[in-house]
Amino acid sequence: MAADRLDEVLDAAYDCLTRYGARRTTMDDIATTMGVSRSAVYQYVRGKDDAFRQLSARLHSQALRQAREAATAEGTSYATRVRGVLAVKLDLVRRLTGDSPHTAELLDDKARLCGDLCGTFTAGLRQLLVGLFASAGTTAAAGPEDAADVCLALVAGLEATPDGERLLGPATDALLTGLLDASAESGPAESAFPGGGRGATMPG
Repeated sequence: MAADRLDEVLDAAYDCLTRYGARRTTMDDIATTMGVSRSAVYQYVRGKDDAFRQLSARLHSQALRQAREAATAEGTSYATRVRGVLAVKLDLVRRLTGDSPHTAELLDDKARLCGDLCGTFTAGLRQLLVGLFASAGTTAAAGPEDAADVCLALVAGLEATPDGERLLGPATDALLTGLLDASAESGPAESAFPGGGRGATMPG
């Protein structure tokens, strides 16, 4: 199937990215990694930049889908849902940067190649968080938008911290104590996203 073959191209592009970086990778590298001709790769992508953009879109779309699942998990508290959304972002960054420093090129919202995709992903996470805080109720210290921005800033700091995964839970709990309305911290959450939790979508 064409979709399966495209996935193979993107997997090969990721392998090349981790070894050479986006600038040094060539279409020949991607083709060699797949064990096919360069012309075969061109059937699925227009060039290496297109391959890396589609790769970035795939990674961010998968992560955003996981974040939506965390934000709409039944029978869980608002605090648990917020932690789940933040954990998705932290996991994506730590997993990719753990594979290679070159993967930062897929995660930088200021980068020429994939910056818009990163921005759309972050906006999608923010939308989920704003919805959770709006539904749960916040303290007088911050409204839903400010609360979402504070949470995203927390994760950005943890991304560069060696013990980021371990610290996410206690750091988020401490933060939410000052952001969530007291009645929302432990009780099960109602759906903050009517219609299945659909939020921002990643461009193709």
